[in-house]
Amino acid sequence: MIQIDNKLISEDIFSEEFVCNLSKCKGACCVEGDVGAPLDKHETEILDRIFEKVKPYLRKEGVEAIEQQGTWTIDPMDGDFVTPMVNGNECAYVIFDEKGITKCGIEKAYEDGAVDWQKPISCHIYPIRVNEYSTFTALNYHEWSICSDACTLGKELQVPVYKFLKTPLIRKYGEEFYTTLCEAAEEWNREFNS
Repeated sequence: MIQIDNKLISEDIFSEEFVCNLSKCKGACCVEGDVGAPLDKHETEILDRIFEKVKPYLRKEGVEAIEQQGTWTIDPMDGDFVTPMVNGNECAYVIFDEKGITKCGIEKAYEDGAVDWQKPISCHIYPIRVNEYSTFTALNYHEWSICSDACTLGKELQVPVYKFLKTPLIRKYGEEFYTTLCEAAEEWNREFNS
């Protein structure tokens, strides 16, 4: 583990390579899994605030699920905040393009200027999973079989996870953190490859 301030970062974020390959996976991460996308507490408040503006971008099934369950719900296994799901399948905020690839209705509203929030950070920062503890934050690489094509493409293009996730890492932690992370990655690479 690498420590930057109160954050512990798995070396896998430096060593693993990853580039989303939507043409292969079709955005399966939005439709697979037992619960919706993890949310921070403040994100639940954002979803409550922007729902009416996002609603026109969503599918009928998604709107119905949100109206029944709320703009967010609680994971019964661990008590974390998560997005609601449609019939226990895809995230309620999912939309599909003409090729059947999942997109985020919130992000579409953001791209159109209807809302000022892009999407849950857990979606944007994936395959990093963030765990908050009382004295530190852990950033770990999450390996999921549905992302095998992203790993293959990342290896072909030689893009480590932390470089692929530059924008969301800066969104979450700021430019200074990202600069320090890159310096730590360079140092780690020098030591690992020497």
